[in-house]
Amino acid sequence: MHVQPRASRSQVHGIHGCALRIRVQAPPADGRANEAVVRTLAAALGLAARDVQLVSGLKGREKRVRILGDPSTLERAVRRLSELGSAV
Repeated sequence: MHVQPRASRSQVHGIHGCALRIRVQAPPADGRANEAVVRTLAAALGLAARDVQLVSGLKGREKRVRILGDPSTLERAVRRLSELGSAV
């Protein structure tokens, strides 16, 4: 996913190249943008923040996440991601 810190509002905002674009209000200092990415993505997918983990890209704009949960949770998340990606 591609992250834009210091945006006017936090939201999932379509596709950037081959990645999902997420805008967050938080600045990229002290991990605040990373925390905002997790909260924003979890809210967009209808998951708890504890079910979304950043696995790489902690200091850059390009990040990878892991979605935790049972198979039905993962299926819903994938379906919601495809809806979010095609909405823009």
